[in-house]
Amino acid sequence: MAAWAELDVLARSPYDLTAPGALSPARIHGYTAHAAGIDLLYATQRVDDAALCALQRLAEESGAIPQFLLMKKGAVLNRIEGYASEERQVLHTACRDIFAPVTPAPEASAQAKAELDKLADFLAALDSGAIVNAAGEPFTDLIQIGIGGSDLGPRALYLALAAYRIAGRRVHFVSNVDPDDAAATLAGLDLARTLVNVVSKSGSTLETMTNEELARKAFAEAGLEPSRHFLAVTGKGSPMDNPARYLRSFYMFDSIGGRYSATSMVGAVMLGFGLGYPQLMEILRGAHAMDLAAEEPDILRNPPLLLALLGIWNHNFLGCETLAILPYSQALVRFTAHLQQCDMESNGKSVTRQGKPLAWKSGPIIWGEPGTNGQHAFYQLIHQGTAIVPAEFIGFRRSQHGRDLLIEQTTSQEKLVANLLAQALALATGQPHENPNRRFAGNRPSAVLLADRLTPYTMGALLALYEAKVVFQGFIWNINSFDQEGVQLGKKLAVRLLAHYAGLRQNPGYSGEATDVLGWALLSAAGMLAE
Repeated sequence: MAAWAELDVLARSPYDLTAPGALSPARIHGYTAHAAGIDLLYATQRVDDAALCALQRLAEESGAIPQFLLMKKGAVLNRIEGYASEERQVLHTACRDIFAPVTPAPEASAQAKAELDKLADFLAALDSGAIVNAAGEPFTDLIQIGIGGSDLGPRALYLALAAYRIAGRRVHFVSNVDPDDAAATLAGLDLARTLVNVVSKSGSTLETMTNEELARKAFAEAGLEPSRHFLAVTGKGSPMDNPARYLRSFYMFDSIGGRYSATSMVGAVMLGFGLGYPQLMEILRGAHAMDLAAEEPDILRNPPLLLALLGIWNHNFLGCETLAILPYSQALVRFTAHLQQCDMESNGKSVTRQGKPLAWKSGPIIWGEPGTNGQHAFYQLIHQGTAIVPAEFIGFRRSQHGRDLLIEQTTSQEKLVANLLAQALALATGQPHENPNRRFAGNRPSAVLLADRLTPYTMGALLALYEAKVVFQGFIWNINSFDQEGVQLGKKLAVRLLAHYAGLRQNPGYSGEATDVLGWALLSAAGMLAE
């Protein structure tokens, strides 16, 4: 693409954020974009008008917006041309298109609406007392059992919005196949008043099925009938689509990948139980608003596309290998973990959509923790280390709970936002000093996503912003952002290794101790890899 070559030239002398007057009021005011209640402030990026114009041309030459629109209409974009691949539509946005007068993918939106109606009926039955436990008591707790996209996104959303949860209801999560994870969660609950939501599209995910059986055993040992407590979110017709074993089943569909599934039934059942159906609708409404904003061809009025292009500028042209996502909100404690999967599982690819080796870098390494804790940990490297780490800060003008007080004439929320903005400015401008240990080079790019308050609507918009950002980068890099073949080899070897362990247990010399089996792990693995 011509724009790629143009950007290559511009990257030889990127905008100098340390120059006198580089962060003028006009630049700070002008370098902003807005959508769905979220402001993107990008004056602290190493771009000028010329670079932004070239990035606009890159978006146009790559067909980023037309491809996004095709995705929303149900084009089969999860594929590698000429090779065996998943061959699927990509329709996570259809979960939110229920608010559109005319939906781009009517069949998928109708499926989403049907599942939401089922969920609304189920939640209403819980609220009215039509569904209770064997003793006639209401359910107070729900455990979500799932892994990967069935855990990370839903957990991030629930923790982000716990301030809005229904009084007397709690949600818990079990994902790791480590038995201590399930045991610790189950031990602290009144199982008689607990529901378990098991999430697996195939109904055969090894970690999830293992944790489900651990939970079922605990319920049975407590004298409870699991079928009156367990829910399923699964593919239609899967082994889990079984009314004899589950109180209710809700469906997920092949057109929605795991890491894009938080606004499907994968997240909706748990969020509906914990927050209530109206708050769930607000999450979807915010996501839909951002989905619409992502259709805008002008990158300066399209925050997801602009953020995607700024990321490409930093990664492909300025040579930055990683991206720190730093939410200045403790409620977003697991949001970066979700974005790690969403971004790195989507865009950690090394072949094009035609199966050819990539001639350019694809996705960066995503990491981060909430501020201000991170300032007392890894920010040293961000400010003065030898690696340049672009940062995306996320903040809110007001707190969720509204419980705050003045200390030294400022509130805690003001201190939080002041720290966020100060970090962005410090990274950009640096600090000259005669003492080299106190010298800050500056010219370390960042962007700030700022909203008024972390509400269900805002959380939905923020989620959709990052989903669209990841998708846009994949389109521009010409990779398939919707499969995850990279996780399959380890899974396959683990299954073979487990079969080997099971075989050892049949050996007459086996003592019955699990350690006897585990002690052969490295030898067995080495033998299989040598085959």
